[in-house]
Amino acid sequence: MQQAPASAPAHFAHWPPGLPHHLTLPQTNLFHNLEVSARRYPDKAAVIFYDSVMSYAQLLDGSERIAGWLQHVGVQAGDRVLLYLQNSPQWVMAFYGILRANAVVVPVNPMNRSEELRHYVHDSGARVAIVPQDLLAQMQPLLEESVEPDAAALRQLLVVTYADALTTPTDLPVPEIVSAAPLAFDAPKLTAWRDALAQDCRTGPLTAGPHDLCVMPYTSGTTGQPKGCMHTHRSVMSTLVGGVQWFGRTQDAVYLSVLPFFHVTGMAGSLNGPLYLGATMVVLARWDRDAAAQCIQRHRATVLQAISTMVVDFLSNPRLADYDLSSLQGIRGGGAAMPAAVAARLRELTGLDYVEGYGMTEAMAATHINPPHRPKPQCLGIPVFDVDARVVDPATLLELPRGETGEVVVHGPQVMRGYWNDEAATRDAFIEIDGRAFLRTGDLAQVDADGYFFMVDRLKRMINASGFKVWPAEVESLMYRHPAVLEACVIAARDERRGETVKALVVRRAGHESVTAQELIAWSHEHMAAYKSPRIVEFVAALPKSGTGKVMWRELQERELNTPRGDTP
Repeated sequence: MQQAPASAPAHFAHWPPGLPHHLTLPQTNLFHNLEVSARRYPDKAAVIFYDSVMSYAQLLDGSERIAGWLQHVGVQAGDRVLLYLQNSPQWVMAFYGILRANAVVVPVNPMNRSEELRHYVHDSGARVAIVPQDLLAQMQPLLEESVEPDAAALRQLLVVTYADALTTPTDLPVPEIVSAAPLAFDAPKLTAWRDALAQDCRTGPLTAGPHDLCVMPYTSGTTGQPKGCMHTHRSVMSTLVGGVQWFGRTQDAVYLSVLPFFHVTGMAGSLNGPLYLGATMVVLARWDRDAAAQCIQRHRATVLQAISTMVVDFLSNPRLADYDLSSLQGIRGGGAAMPAAVAARLRELTGLDYVEGYGMTEAMAATHINPPHRPKPQCLGIPVFDVDARVVDPATLLELPRGETGEVVVHGPQVMRGYWNDEAATRDAFIEIDGRAFLRTGDLAQVDADGYFFMVDRLKRMINASGFKVWPAEVESLMYRHPAVLEACVIAARDERRGETVKALVVRRAGHESVTAQELIAWSHEHMAAYKSPRIVEFVAALPKSGTGKVMWRELQERELNTPRGDTP
């Protein structure tokens, strides 16, 4: 075991063998990673999509063509471009094409609907969005929509047909949205992906540097409005390089990329990391446990990054024994604690530990990961390269002794620059310790004698549904658009499959007493992403309020969690 000086942090004693504590980061634009891999391995499979192969040379060529089209329609350096797709070769090409155009990627969950998309469009000021044909109806109403004075309107949509990437017959279960034939449309503001590639527009020089904006994923907060996290090429580079070094991956790794690329965990660990190496990504548009097992066997996948709910579903497959999973060399994830029984079953099946980590959108994924050679179960891990993580009293912000519960604060190269156009929120998100800015995570944890961090609770009001973060205030804001909703309070309810699920306590407006819970659930599902729409609606006569008139959501949350299952609160 690597020995650490007595004065060093406790977790250094359990550091992955052979790795330095400090990581020197490339001082380049992220697009350079694709250029290097394509020059090194031009004929190697970069993306395998339902058995159809895209080489690194093809990926580079397509990304440059998309960059040229973006610049042709007016995208300039620093402009934000919405990327609203499922995992696919087009997602990868679009991501790097946007960067090649010196622009900023705004990754958007394809489960979002028009009401939610409107905020991303208006807040980011994006004038171009890349959308799939099956979701065109969600984005098209926002074209040229009037916005606040001086705010740019969405002016162009680049429309993707996933089937364009299917070049080889397959017996894998291909989702209908992927196999669907191209739709015909004739509108001046819409351009088909294949037509943009065919235009072969030339690009200008690559000018964005390490400290320029690269990606701006949105995260919600207690105010209910999602906020853009400003990440530079350097902060994104930090987690992608750190991840492949931490796990000792090489260019001959084969990643099963099933985590969504729009989420920072999948973006860093299942897309940007393997591309930096020149490894191969086996991509599925949607999670399918049979397709995942088939792909591991067929393409000899060595790396699987999956949240705990995916692993639970994977292991519950009655046909799992029919597949050869012996190629797997590592399984990692996070999002929610892995149940001990599930981790034991996974180890029995594969001989591998499930290596958990912890991070957040504001830190471009991981700030903590378990050492692969010495992971602890249901543990956030230890701070990774160059991360200073501390536990402080959330009220006084003073550092607490080891073993006491407090809020995790982090300083490191992967931490965002701040929130887009929200100086107040940025100020609230950081505190200064020893002359350096630390991000307040809002998560409560303890540190054990070995320096490993363990989650205790959440300071912020957030629901974790199958690894997706759901912010109640945002859901409430959308629910208030229903004419029957007078008041709503959204809380977490236990769910054996998802860990937590969304529950709404609703006071009905007079004259709407006939509206049923199921009708509200169905309406919510139509107007917001499925992972955040309430699965449970309970009508109440009134919501408890404080003396200042604020809804006492903590009281309702505690009542829900303390109510035995099967009982009605």
